[in-house]
Amino acid sequence: MSIVGGGYRHGLRRLRPRPTDEGGRAATPLELLFDLTFVASFAVAGTELAHGIADGHAGAATVAFLFAMFAVVWAWISVSWFASAFDNDDWLFRVLTMVQMTGVIVLAIGLPPLFASIEAGALLDNGVMVAGYVIIRGALVVQWMRAARANREYLPLAVTYAVFVGVAQAGWVLIALLPVTAAAGLAAAVVLFGVEALGPIVAERNRAGRDGGSTPWHPHHLAERFALLTIIALGETVFGTLSSSAEISRIQGWTVDVIVVVGVGIAMSFALWWTYFLLPHASVLAARREKAIPWGYAHILLFAAIAAVGAGLHLVGYAYDPEYDVDDTTVAASIALPVVIFMVVRYGLQAWLLSGSPRDGVVQLAAAALPVLAIALAAAGVPLWACLIVVLASPLSVILSFELGGWRALDAQLARVIGDAGPEGDRIRG
Repeated sequence: MSIVGGGYRHGLRRLRPRPTDEGGRAATPLELLFDLTFVASFAVAGTELAHGIADGHAGAATVAFLFAMFAVVWAWISVSWFASAFDNDDWLFRVLTMVQMTGVIVLAIGLPPLFASIEAGALLDNGVMVAGYVIIRGALVVQWMRAARANREYLPLAVTYAVFVGVAQAGWVLIALLPVTAAAGLAAAVVLFGVEALGPIVAERNRAGRDGGSTPWHPHHLAERFALLTIIALGETVFGTLSSSAEISRIQGWTVDVIVVVGVGIAMSFALWWTYFLLPHASVLAARREKAIPWGYAHILLFAAIAAVGAGLHLVGYAYDPEYDVDDTTVAASIALPVVIFMVVRYGLQAWLLSGSPRDGVVQLAAAALPVLAIALAAAGVPLWACLIVVLASPLSVILSFELGGWRALDAQLARVIGDAGPEGDRIRG
């Protein structure tokens, strides 16, 4: 069902696969509603990260943030991957999506206790978070079993996904119930995250080369879904800008500092958005479906980096609050380091999809070094506002390079990739 057309078909229907070349396939209203719950999750995780750094727990808060972001984004990827292939929009699909939305909210409620326990080094308090995660993933198991029951050709694939999800969930419940320290719990979490990530690889590889066996996800739909979550993550940079600007203006009124923070924050949001969308992900995924799983996994780190930039922009406000002892170098690093990660991951995504180094690779790598320079400048006593502008220059330099002629090299690489796809490439061009 599209936003402007189509209609809801009543009743319960078999969960048949969607065509991988379905014309006009786009995000549904239900998917957009589902995404709203992740706005809340990103906001809680970003706020907790900023507060943890301001309280002097930068290392622990960062570990907790990465833990939280992997859980949140992985839950989203799993649901979106399935929906791209099997969304039939019947009443049961809608109800199960509502259950998953409830699980996301429960997961978000459990993030503050998780951060607090890791920062304190006490017993890992992830019970509420795991409860939300189990709700999300439990509904996903039901969906995969529906697909297995309705489609003989997808039975092994669907059962493999369901088994991996179920095994991982049993492990998460065990960690939540046992009195484990934060360090031990995080170590176990790394193992379980590995199991989670291994599931799609095993499921898709076992079905490689078999007719109709691989998950029939839609490349343009999937690329749009990831693009929409990128925009949601970028919303955290807007929220961070708003929070810090409000805090600074409350303390010292409207000054040049406030104006610079607002300007840099909005420009940063726009620049990261522009940089991400320089590459037409959907066209490459349509030509090279085998690129999808690593491409999706890399987005976990990309989304975390964007949300962390928002947390860093939020931290700017703490630097002006006399109740907190936050120096300019810490603030600059909290924004600069996530921007470095974003730029490097984006470079890697482009190289992976195009099977070769970007023609403007030198520019992109040099741009990734600018935020590091900003940290050094802050440590040398350069005003924070100037350091933020240097960080902003990182994505802006890539955009400028593209607009001044870099787009020709990218177009040439895209033409080669699509041309190598043969008849499929002709269809994509058409």
